[in-house]
Amino acid sequence: MSSTFTVDRKDIRAARWLERAATPLPAGEVRVRIDRFALTSNNVTYAVFGESMRYWDFFPSDDARSGCIPVWGFATVSESRHDGVATGARLYGYFPIADEVVLEPAAVSRHRFVDGALHRRDLPEIYNHYQFCAGDPGYRSEDEPLIALLRPLFTTSFLIDDFLAGNDYFGARTIVISSASSKTAYGLAFCLAERRGRPGEPGVVGLTSAKNVEFTRGLGCYDQVVAYDDLGTVRVDEPVVYVDMSGDVLLRAAVHARWSDRLAYSCSVGATHWDVLGSAKGLPGPKPVLFFAPSQARKRIGDWGGDGFRDRYAAAWSRFVARVADPDRPWLRVLEGDGHVAVEAAYAALLEGRVSADVGWVLRL
Repeated sequence: MSSTFTVDRKDIRAARWLERAATPLPAGEVRVRIDRFALTSNNVTYAVFGESMRYWDFFPSDDARSGCIPVWGFATVSESRHDGVATGARLYGYFPIADEVVLEPAAVSRHRFVDGALHRRDLPEIYNHYQFCAGDPGYRSEDEPLIALLRPLFTTSFLIDDFLAGNDYFGARTIVISSASSKTAYGLAFCLAERRGRPGEPGVVGLTSAKNVEFTRGLGCYDQVVAYDDLGTVRVDEPVVYVDMSGDVLLRAAVHARWSDRLAYSCSVGATHWDVLGSAKGLPGPKPVLFFAPSQARKRIGDWGGDGFRDRYAAAWSRFVARVADPDRPWLRVLEGDGHVAVEAAYAALLEGRVSADVGWVLRL
C-alpha cells in the first residue's frame, strides 16, 4: 500500500490520507521512495492556486474533489523498468506528499531526466525535471535539508530579482516586499542587496508582522524593515515596486492607496496570508500582475542557454546558502519530523501561521 496526503480543493484546511494498493510497474517507468521533503508556506501557495495555476494536475488523486500538494525533496529509485535509470539512484525533484510515486523517465542524461507522463507534458517543464544527485557536482548529502527547503524558493527569488532588474525596476527607487520574513522574500532581498551601492539600484523595504520585525532586521539584507501597522512611516515621494508575497488583500489595498500613481509596478507572488486573499479590482495604481517563475525561467534559458542559466543560478545559490548556514549567525533552523502525525501538525501550523520565521520543516513518511 502507498499513502498520499490530500486536501479538499475547495477547503484546504480539510485533509485526509489516500491509501492505494501497489500496482505492477509498467515497462519504461520507475517507482521511487520519497525519503524527505520540505513543507513551507510555498506549498500552501501551491494549494491556494492549485486550480488556476494547475498545481493539482501534477499528481492527480483518485477523487476530483481532492488534490495532492506538490513538494520538493529527495527520493530513491526503489524499482526500475527503464534501462537508463538504475535502482538505487538518488533523485532531487518535485513530488507529492507521499511515501512513493511512479515516474516515466524521458530525455535521460547523466545529470537528469524529465517525467514524460502524458498528463504532465503540457505542464511547466521546470517542475518536471528530476536531477540525479550523483550527477550534481554541488550535491552533498548533509545539505539535503537546506536544498529541499530553500532551492525551489530561491529559484523564485532569483527569477524575480532578474525580472525586476531586466525591466530596470520599472523606474522605481524602492522595492517594497511584503511577508518579508518568508524564505522567498528574504531570498529576493538577498539578491537585491548584492547590488547595493551600485548607481541606480533601488532601496529595499521589508513589511512584516510586528513579531518578526527583529528577525527580519537581523537578516541584514533590507534597508528598512517596517511592521504592517507602521506602513505609513515609509516614504512616498519616490516611485515604488510592490512585491506581494503575502496575498493579503487588505495590505495590498493599503499599499496601492498609499503610493497610488507612484506605484510603478505591482507584482503578485505568494500567498503566505492565504486566508485573506481577495480581488484586485478597483485598486488605485497599476493592476497587480501575477509572477509565474517558469515563464521567466523559460525566457532566460532562451537568452542564456541551459548551461548559462544553471551556472548563473548555481553561483547565486552558493552565495545565498553560505549566508543562510553561517554557523555564527544562521538564518534558518531545520526541524525534522516523521510520519503522518508530523506532516499533519506541520501543515496545520503553516496554515495557522504558527511557524517561526527562522524555522523550516523537513519531513518524511
